[in-house]
Amino acid sequence: MAEALMKGFVSSGQADWSRIVASDPNPPRREAMSALGVTVKDNVGVAASSDVVFIATKPQQVAEVLREIAGTLYSSGALVVSIAAGVTLNTMYDALVGAGNANAGISHVRVMPNTPCFVGETAAAMALSGGVSTAEKECVERLLSSVGKCHVVDEKLLDAVTGLSGSGPAYVFLTIEAMADGGVAAGLPRPVALSLAAQTVLGGAKMVLEGGKHPGELKDMVCSPGGTTIAGVHELEKAGVRAAYMNAVTAAARRSKELSKL
Repeated sequence: MAEALMKGFVSSGQADWSRIVASDPNPPRREAMSALGVTVKDNVGVAASSDVVFIATKPQQVAEVLREIAGTLYSSGALVVSIAAGVTLNTMYDALVGAGNANAGISHVRVMPNTPCFVGETAAAMALSGGVSTAEKECVERLLSSVGKCHVVDEKLLDAVTGLSGSGPAYVFLTIEAMADGGVAAGLPRPVALSLAAQTVLGGAKMVLEGGKHPGELKDMVCSPGGTTIAGVHELEKAGVRAAYMNAVTAAARRSKELSKL
């Protein structure tokens, strides 16, 4: 995810490789970043050299990393952005303050991106600590908008974001796979079926995002009276597909809330 963000920042013109500093405990990853033109340092070196520090570790490592670099962050005035799932603003604050009370003023942001970040189409949301300035907020929005779309929400809504867009790519992949399987069952070669299914989802999403019409209205436009589409939609409704999607989102949101308390 960190590499995907870096590539998005560079391709959009928000940064160039020579201005990106990164650390990684994995030697092959450090070599890969160096090959891109990234300056590789240790965690403290990154904090000392950066205006915005993205924490892209596993969730259980975030507090440890923040404690390590807190003093440097305070001195440099850098903004901290965590993309680790389930790590709350309070957890970040406690790690920063635990390294010294003066660090309480360090601005920090919690972001929930999703895997389409890898192709520049993330659906992300972020929550801000109390000390984040308007300029800092706009900076993070500008960076994340280079790899997709980002919304600012209250932190209490990030579990819902996790259930919807964080976990959502898996629902979409399952949908594409099922539609392609249906095409194969109807006689299409699998490569053709998979391409048609994926392109249909892509095109449908663009119509929702760019056309300004409600999904229900767009659905009705395809369903002519007594036609093939309404027959297919009828089968989906009989199978409870609409409720299944809603249940998937709310179940994932509940699980996100549970994990944040562990």
